[in-house]
Amino acid sequence: MTTLNLIGAGNLGHHLARAIDKADDIRLSYWYNRDKKSISEPNHAIMVTDQLADLEAADITIVTVSDDAVGALSSQIPYENTLVVHTSGSVGIHDLDSKHKRGVFYPLQTFSKEVIMDFQDVPLCLEALEKSDLNQLKQLAEALGSKHYRINTEQRQILHLAAVFVNNFSNQLYRIGHEITDVKNINFDILKPLILETAKKVQDVSPYMAQTGPAKRDDQKTIRRHLKLLDNPLHKDIYELLTQSIQQTHGRKKL
Repeated sequence: MTTLNLIGAGNLGHHLARAIDKADDIRLSYWYNRDKKSISEPNHAIMVTDQLADLEAADITIVTVSDDAVGALSSQIPYENTLVVHTSGSVGIHDLDSKHKRGVFYPLQTFSKEVIMDFQDVPLCLEALEKSDLNQLKQLAEALGSKHYRINTEQRQILHLAAVFVNNFSNQLYRIGHEITDVKNINFDILKPLILETAKKVQDVSPYMAQTGPAKRDDQKTIRRHLKLLDNPLHKDIYELLTQSIQQTHGRKKL
């Protein structure tokens, strides 16, 4: 049985706690957060605390706090020479305090507390300084039912950057689309099958091959019509920039 301590009770912390509770061969011993009230519905076997000094050593300690807090918080963990991992896409492995065995357990997924997440849909990017620690993280990932990949710090930071484009930026484009339709009292739900089909398509073909639309066709008449329909100057800028990017990608515009 692998014992775990969990530090942090944000979106990821809650999802990990749920997944650990359902998994075999792993057990959550302590769950720390500055505000214990943020820890909802804990298993009664878990010790919940708002004092780091209360923590007792576990096989693996998972730190799920903000990027800026990882280093300082890891130095305050009251034990050493056990495996401590952070879950950040951008923080280096050496940012963890050197008194610990250090690793990274980065789930490349978007998490919201109110949306239940199956960890079979959460790829885990693993990094450790020692082979034995990496094997321990692999066993944890498998217990959660997740696919896992050995990814070094530079690769993880590149993945995190790519994730911002495919998740955060695309979600902002959904929001702009929602705003555009809402102004004209059009139901945004009409666009949802298109959103799903776009995501589904890139499971089978590359994004390059999946590209369609007026920019790829160099349909200048439609592009000009769209720009006239946009009232928000920022939306016009975004439309023109993305159009230019698509045209350069598909040879419609010289670099």
